Amino acid sequence: MDQYIGLDVSLKDTAISVREDGKRIWRGKCPSDPTLLAELIRKHAPHARRVVFETGPLSTWFYHALTAEGAPAICIEARHAQKVLNETLNKTDANDADGLAQLAEAGFYKAVRVKSFDAMLTRALVAARNQLLNLSTQLGNQIRGVMKTFGLIVPKGTGRVFATHVRELLERQTSLAQIILPLLDAWHNIRKRAAILDRQLIAAARQSPATKLLMTVPGIGAITAVSYIAAIEDPENFRTSRSVGAWLGLTTRRYQSGEVDYDGHISRRGDNRLRGLLYEAATTLLTRTSARTESSLKNWGLKLRERLGFKRAAVAVARKLAVIMHTMLKTGETFNPSAGTNALMKV
Repeated sequence: MDQYIGLDVSLKDTAISVREDGKRIWRGKCPSDPTLLAELIRKHAPHARRVVFETGPLSTWFYHALTAEGAPAICIEARHAQKVLNETLNKTDANDADGLAQLAEAGFYKAVRVKSFDAMLTRALVAARNQLLNLSTQLGNQIRGVMKTFGLIVPKGTGRVFATHVRELLERQTSLAQIILPLLDAWHNIRKRAAILDRQLIAAARQSPATKLLMTVPGIGAITAVSYIAAIEDPENFRTSRSVGAWLGLTTRRYQSGEVDYDGHISRRGDNRLRGLLYEAATTLLTRTSARTESSLKNWGLKLRERLGFKRAAVAVARKLAVIMHTMLKTGETFNPSAGTNALMKV
């Protein structure tokens, strides 16, 4: 008989439940180590059919490690699972594991695609760079705000210009300099570290033919292209290019009940960071006036802006960009500025 296993994973321990023929035959708990879990599964469920656990911080590690151990691991959508697990009277780890095992046995779950470690490394690189840039901006604003309190207005400028202005204003402010200069040193060091990560991203973009292909699209730079490929991984993961827009949460949500039927805001599901990058690319496309940005896509977006406003038009263009970039990855063709938007999205 086939066995079905549910794992309720936490940082320290993992609750395990094994079901067979509609009944629970064993449950227990062990440290959150995929190697130990694989040993327990082989011992208590030698004919394991499905090993189900929810998405979470450890899901990538668990999926790849359990799969390497020969376990039929399946990562399922946590929001979907919680709607079922919340129906239990007592919320415990053991009951959650039992509920996941029941979902595994019934086949009532939404499996998610787990990204490879290489893709996660790229995502980590982009996230680390963004974090450093945010810290740099916060420190710069803090320096400006503190100096403004004492009547020292730092002129506009970034990078070395900003640092030079700050040091010049602090020349006769000994007491204030003892406070600001450590902040300025930290700001400078963070920018140096961010520049190192920038070079790593640019090097990764230059080594990837797919990234170079996507960068032929107006508004798409190295960071957006690298992030897009890390999220999509293989174009064949999506049956149609149009589904990428919905996967990234760039399509409107719909509510229909009886005579009520309306569309709401975009769903905002999926990768928040990539969705933001595509929105920035759409904004660049709609606002820049260089010859490189001229295309049928831009003309379509500008007409939409006149009718719906800038933000809605930018969201629509971001969705078109997501779909077009997927089409390009599938066909291997560079961006065609003169092609109509429907032709670009036909795959």
